Amino acid sequence: MKRRIRKVAVIGSGIMGSGIACHFANIGAEVLLLDIAPKDLTDAEKAKGLTLESKAVRNRIVNDNLKAALKSKPSPIYNQKFANRISTGNLTDDLSKVAEVDWIIEVVVERLDIKKQVFEQIEKYRKPGTLITSNTSGIPIAFMNEGRSEDFRQHFAITHFFNPPRYLKLFEVVPGPDCKQEVTDFLMEYGDKFLGKTSVMAKDTPAFIGNRIGIFGIQSLFHQVKDLGLTVEEVDKLTGPVIGRPKSATFRTVDVVGLDTLVHVANGIYENCPEDEAHELFKLPDFINTMMENKWLGSKTGQGFYKKVKGDDGNSEILSLDLDTMEYRSKKRANFATLELTKTIDNVIDRFPVLVGGKDKAGEFYRKNFAALFAYVQNRIPEISDELYRIDDAMKAGFGWENGPFEIWDAIGAEKAVEIMKAEGHEPAAWVTEMLGAGITSFYSVKDGATYYYDIPQKKHIKKPGQDAFIILDNIRKSKEVFKNSGVVIEDLGDGILNVEFRSKMNTIGGDVLAGINKGIDLAEKDFQGLIVGNQGPNFSVGANIGMIFMMAVEQEYDELNMAIKMFQDTMMRMRYSSIPTISAPHGMTLGGGCELSLHADKVVAAAETYMGLVEFGVGVIPGGGGSKEMTLRAADTFRKNDVELNVLQEYFLTIGMAKVSTSAYEAFDLGLLQQGKDVVVVNKDRQLAEAKKHALLMAEAGYTQPPQRKDIKVLGKQALGMFLVGTDSMEAGKYISEHDKKIANKLAYVMAGGDLSEPNYVSEQYLLDIEREAFLSLCTERKTLERIQHMLKTGKPLRN
Repeated sequence: MKRRIRKVAVIGSGIMGSGIACHFANIGAEVLLLDIAPKDLTDAEKAKGLTLESKAVRNRIVNDNLKAALKSKPSPIYNQKFANRISTGNLTDDLSKVAEVDWIIEVVVERLDIKKQVFEQIEKYRKPGTLITSNTSGIPIAFMNEGRSEDFRQHFAITHFFNPPRYLKLFEVVPGPDCKQEVTDFLMEYGDKFLGKTSVMAKDTPAFIGNRIGIFGIQSLFHQVKDLGLTVEEVDKLTGPVIGRPKSATFRTVDVVGLDTLVHVANGIYENCPEDEAHELFKLPDFINTMMENKWLGSKTGQGFYKKVKGDDGNSEILSLDLDTMEYRSKKRANFATLELTKTIDNVIDRFPVLVGGKDKAGEFYRKNFAALFAYVQNRIPEISDELYRIDDAMKAGFGWENGPFEIWDAIGAEKAVEIMKAEGHEPAAWVTEMLGAGITSFYSVKDGATYYYDIPQKKHIKKPGQDAFIILDNIRKSKEVFKNSGVVIEDLGDGILNVEFRSKMNTIGGDVLAGINKGIDLAEKDFQGLIVGNQGPNFSVGANIGMIFMMAVEQEYDELNMAIKMFQDTMMRMRYSSIPTISAPHGMTLGGGCELSLHADKVVAAAETYMGLVEFGVGVIPGGGGSKEMTLRAADTFRKNDVELNVLQEYFLTIGMAKVSTSAYEAFDLGLLQQGKDVVVVNKDRQLAEAKKHALLMAEAGYTQPPQRKDIKVLGKQALGMFLVGTDSMEAGKYISEHDKKIANKLAYVMAGGDLSEPNYVSEQYLLDIEREAFLSLCTERKTLERIQHMLKTGKPLRN
């Protein structure tokens, strides 16, 4: 049976329910969001003369919850327009509408009695064959199945989203005991293909996989922090980006999630897992009990492990909780010699051997921490999962770890890690000892571009399923490399398609990267069918190498700077006018030069989570790699008969002048950075390169023809320039912008007007590129621009001067 999900009902509109509703709206589904009808009127409703029968009152809870979700930051929805796909109602008046949906998702309070009541009501209206799932994180399916019809049980599973549903990729699927295999298979595939998730099959055990391991890790730290005499700041320094974890690390993450949420899950594991060898570790330490009594729950109560206060001078300061005195104090800098040793190691996975070898308190911390983690995860097989890779997938997708526990174990060395475990009082599991005894010294291996994992029953490495839809650059980089320099690796993706992968710091674009792009185009034009520019780092590219620009400008090497900018422009034009199709595959931060590259590709295959923008104003210049030219061209291409052309051009001008950055790929269409009917969006980033390859092949096989360079771009001359100059004058007079902001804006105005031509005219791309480059160079001679670039290099933040 082929299932299609057109309409989804979400029962429960709290933070999770509204978030799940928004994410289904993100992918184009129609959503019915329901919650209870209020039992009492508010004072405001009484003042308006409303009654409990009024529709506005009956839907108040659901509407207020959805409104709060849509206003929250970061937003749960790709584009505010998508909220129109969500309709709301209440469980008394509107539950019958579930008869029209393809999937019902229950997200009510974590109480079995309430869930059972909801399921009983749903059964009255649900049509047979409709999917029904619960987002519970702790109630066993067998209990929820009690009293339900056979058809209900056959289509019932747990689908556990992680909060926030838009951003965290873990989607745990736990089938009920009577659930049909085809339903489980469908949910796993739908999560991956449509919701953009990492679908992980879990067993019906307390907290499933992600929370069982994640909460163990946090509880383990809670107990270690006092033993090792570490501060809150020190633990967050040790458990953040240095080991590939989120910036919020441990204690800041608990503050964001809410201490009460963590305590609820930890208590659930403690009560329901009496046989767990780490049972006592799930008991809450005294300082957590004190925080719970004081209601220091984190962000939701204004204080947790950290607390934001305003000083007498009006400036805010973040204080830290001293776990010995249980009082707040000023934050202390955390420094460790071991961490210094990793500063030159860019790949997180390569840092672990150095970290566990540290001779200071940090080294001791890592040895204790990883020994406990490895000992715990090895013993959870087959209890929570039959396959070790599912544990790694769950931790990466649900907790934002760059590497899962078994991957870290491999990085340290399977045998070396066992030595560390034994030294810390932990014994390896029998299956680990057996694996090492058979001469198999790693949990993972790579063969023919695919990942293999150690399968315990078969006692050998077998291929990890589900990879055929993905291209994993880490797996093919060495075997498929056709060119490499210090900034890029060019890989052969097969079927005549090349990929240019940036490998510079934060994927910045400098001379080596530009040379690599040109080399990729040369190779593709000679022997291949198409070219993709794509990578699988955290971000596509944060833009041009401004450090190089700063050095040239400070040394007043203007000829060299002019040549560097021209090389950038020429490379972008080669992306546009090569004889083979070029595809850009942006994701994450796609800023400045990274955005310009995407603007010049024949097609963009963007990840949904793409934050794209021309942000050069922040460093005191205008887009100089063809971005200013391209936005002028795109504005001209949207001029229609009887349009007020100045208004259209102004929209594109403001996109650059206000350094607007899209909060998703879908928002980039609204900014004119992506183009409807041409560019496409992929929800699952893991599928992005494979999708980009498909589009490159389609374009090549359809008979791609090299386009002629444009000489027909309508510019408005003095008419537009005058309007822009009047606008920047009034903005400066109103103190909305500084004198230097005005100077940058006026330079951009000159370029986008096509110069001070006496009347509208048609010009070439090269004409616009030349005046763009001239404007960029002139701004690089300004002291205030150099101050902005220097400030950005030092602090990572823009300077307003």
